[in-house]
Amino acid sequence: MEPRYGGTLRYFGPGGMDHVDPACAYYAFSHQIIRLFARQLFGYPTAVDETALTPVPDVAAESPTVANGGMSPDGLVYRIRLRPGVMWDTDPPREVTAEDFVRGFKRMCNPVAGAGAIAYYTSTIRGMAEFADGYRREFAGRTPSAADLAGYQNAHEISGLRADGDRTLVVELVRPANDLLNLLSMMFASAAPREYDRFVPDSAEFVANVRSNGPYRLTGYENGRFLTMERNPVWRQDTDPLRHQYVDGLDVRMARVDDDRVREAIRSGEADLSWGAPVISEDRRPPDADRHLGYAMNPYLVFNMKSPNEGGALRDVRVRRAVAYAVDKASMVRLLDDMDLGTVTRTAHTAIPPGNFGHREYDRYPTPGDHGDPAKARALLAEAGYPDGLTLKALYRADAPHADIARYYAADLEKAGFTVELRLISQPDEYYRFLQNPAMAEAGEWDVTAAAWTPDWFGNNGRAYVQPMFQSNFAAGTSNYGGYRNPEVDRLIEEALSERDPVRAEELWHRIDRQVIEDVAIVPVLACEPTIPHMTSARVRNGLPLPQVDRWLDAACIWLDPPG
Repeated sequence: MEPRYGGTLRYFGPGGMDHVDPACAYYAFSHQIIRLFARQLFGYPTAVDETALTPVPDVAAESPTVANGGMSPDGLVYRIRLRPGVMWDTDPPREVTAEDFVRGFKRMCNPVAGAGAIAYYTSTIRGMAEFADGYRREFAGRTPSAADLAGYQNAHEISGLRADGDRTLVVELVRPANDLLNLLSMMFASAAPREYDRFVPDSAEFVANVRSNGPYRLTGYENGRFLTMERNPVWRQDTDPLRHQYVDGLDVRMARVDDDRVREAIRSGEADLSWGAPVISEDRRPPDADRHLGYAMNPYLVFNMKSPNEGGALRDVRVRRAVAYAVDKASMVRLLDDMDLGTVTRTAHTAIPPGNFGHREYDRYPTPGDHGDPAKARALLAEAGYPDGLTLKALYRADAPHADIARYYAADLEKAGFTVELRLISQPDEYYRFLQNPAMAEAGEWDVTAAAWTPDWFGNNGRAYVQPMFQSNFAAGTSNYGGYRNPEVDRLIEEALSERDPVRAEELWHRIDRQVIEDVAIVPVLACEPTIPHMTSARVRNGLPLPQVDRWLDAACIWLDPPG
């Protein structure tokens, strides 16, 4: 069927994006929008089979190999050539250059709103760790202006990253990285025009002045209310192998409504797709091949190990083990099955779920039928010096099914002797902003929460589960929300990242998994098959899921019939 052009793709539902700035946006939900205006060197094709897991050139002209001169024989130096004709929607329009990518990498190190997975890059690109550390030290204890930030970035270089002319980016690595193209496909690694030097990252001024090198450009955004996009007039299909420009634009209306109201809007044609939380299609027929591309961990309990509450009780591994034994995971499966969310869940026992590099099944804290063991949990609490229990502040977000999940695990902990104070974060996007702020953790604003983790990519993704969540990183934007630190885990991560033998690397990732669970840095609750059969309006055609973007449908592939 030939695609039709025109019309506005309409979304409706609650919530907003965690960030609009590619330098710091980490919420997979946000990436469905950002990828329409921010491009990377490499990206993933939109497909429903395993081809969707392998990066292909985006702004890069080709994949670097030893044969084409793009990679040194030792795997430590890459020369990435850029495709010509990729344009910024500046006035006048300007071609994307290698220097724009250098700027993008520097911006992800900023101390105001930095990349949540910065360790991917600082542990891989030569000199990036030193650049990031210096950036943080420069502004420690004070709030920098846009001019301050730009001044630092323009006066300091990342030694392993440079532009060789306008169309060649040279990247030098600390160690060989067989997943480098995956790293270069992340939103953090987007090109950034020189205009961004005028704005504090992710500030209101930045959002009002976003530039686009993709098929659409942002024309309006108010968190929690609306988002609008229109066609980027300088984008050309022949310069973009991954995206299309079938619809005229996007119109997102945000409101605090339940799934039934969103379903009604889609069924009536008022909206084409849900926003914020997926609404499941009634025919429930996702592409079968897409169902087997890896599992997410959703939810898992993470502990704030920086919390001063209850005398710092969560720093005692026996208290955390009490929580691990207390949770009734099997009932949580039933809860989600009854809610009919369209996903397939199973109880989880490991930090790396099935279908991901490094997973091996084992259960360090078994309970009968996975229903929890309150008596064992109480005994551990008493052993830790809390025979009368203790109080935990549990952070949760209001959107479905997170409020129900919070109530379920709170009830489990109450049975085990804990008192749980539920604390609501009303806006979904604010939830992760809260968790990624180390000051909130140190102030004891929360003790435990049920978070979710979908890896940044499937396929060769050993580091995508372990490094962001468990490597020592207590900087702003961290995904190690509770400040977990184990020097042995840090050492094993470094060893795994350097290992060129896939069999040996897989063994190292599994050893890390076991150590993390031994320390009870988290309590895995459910492994979730992330395929979601999204409900769409009758006019939506070619709605294909993006595995690397939490299975949200690719707006750059959709066309409307009829468009109006």
